[in-house]
Amino acid sequence: MKEIDLRSDTVTKPTPGMMEAIINAEVGDDVYKEDPTVNKLERKLADMFGMEEALFFPTGSMANQAAIKLHTQPADQLICDKWAHVYNYEGGGASFNSGVSCKLVDGQRGMITAAQVEENINPPDFYHSPLTTLVCLENTTNKGGGACYDFVEIKKIRKVCDEHNLGLHLDGARLFNALVATKEDPKDYGKVFDTISVCLSKGLGTPLGTVLIGNKEIMKNAMRVRKVLGGGMRQIGFMAAAGIYALDHHVERLAEDHRRASELGKTLREQDYVAEVEPVETNIVIFYLKNFSDEADFMEALKKENIRISNMGQGKLRIVTHLDYSEEMHDRFREVLRKIKL
Repeated sequence: MKEIDLRSDTVTKPTPGMMEAIINAEVGDDVYKEDPTVNKLERKLADMFGMEEALFFPTGSMANQAAIKLHTQPADQLICDKWAHVYNYEGGGASFNSGVSCKLVDGQRGMITAAQVEENINPPDFYHSPLTTLVCLENTTNKGGGACYDFVEIKKIRKVCDEHNLGLHLDGARLFNALVATKEDPKDYGKVFDTISVCLSKGLGTPLGTVLIGNKEIMKNAMRVRKVLGGGMRQIGFMAAAGIYALDHHVERLAEDHRRASELGKTLREQDYVAEVEPVETNIVIFYLKNFSDEADFMEALKKENIRISNMGQGKLRIVTHLDYSEEMHDRFREVLRKIKL
């Protein structure tokens, strides 16, 4: 019985086409900026979002941390949602790498509003509080269950940032999921954000890689910051080739992941043991059992069927659909969910 692993969309393996692209990649030394495939990937994404510069990073966390460093000075403060990845899942990097604190906002499903941003900006002339210099958004939201920002609200946040001279960074770990779901134009994002981290190893299915994009002025020290964080890489064009392949072949198919996630949400809502399923917009399903005490039994029942999902704590269970989750697996998983008795 083949394993069904839905803990995350990071568990995928390269497709045969992607492997061929990796094997045949033309490479060079990226520390010298002489890797032609990396340069091509960076240019491709910069052009796609209508931005001037791009830099390849090994991980999304490093790209986000570099962006924070580029926008801030030690003792500054950034504003983000209480569930933001930059606060919850990057090992305290904002304080360690940049010496900044986070003002956490009680948003909705990981998303904050322009009004909330404005009310959380510290008065710049009040030297007792940290100087607010940056706003970090996440789209889609991980802990918020793959929710997509309303782009109108993002534009309102941009206006607040302009009025208060704040930088605006987007953690775009699953940005292409949002773009496919909302049918928005990447260039519109390039117009409102100062920096965007675009992850290639989640829904797009590459083994690793995130590209930080931005305009020339903010990105002029990105190479130096990446070096300080230990991110200088040599013949990384093999992985950049995977990224180019993913952008050419794996974006539109994200709609399949979204459909399957929506169908899983519907199946879960039909089960007596499920208390709540959060709205499903993209490829993440978050749900809660009626009885918290049944959680261990539920996870064990899945384990016996060789199915893995994530337990996010406090009764929150998460399913993430992805490239390696086939229609056959989908049918089997839904049948298992219907059979479980708690």
